[in-house]
Amino acid sequence: MRPDTQNGKRDSNPDDATLALMALGWTLSDGSRAERLLSLTGLDVDALRAGIGDPAILSAVLAFLADHEPDLIACAEAIDTTPAALIAAQERLNR
Repeated sequence: MRPDTQNGKRDSNPDDATLALMALGWTLSDGSRAERLLSLTGLDVDALRAGIGDPAILSAVLAFLADHEPDLIACAEAIDTTPAALIAAQERLNR
């Protein structure tokens, strides 16, 4: 069950942090993609763990996906959202 689902009814607008965390989970589900995330963002595992609630870290995860359209599209499909929603969340988290 998605975290934005309660009593079988889906909330069509999960908050930005929730979308970013869902995207992070999707990203980390593939070893090579996870390694690429760490390499391209400059994050390490400890920084990622420590910053899991930090809007800048969450924004970096979404920016990583935005920079590679095939991953952005695949992630959006996997977490039942749109690429545009992920981009918008990244922009709001980056403020």
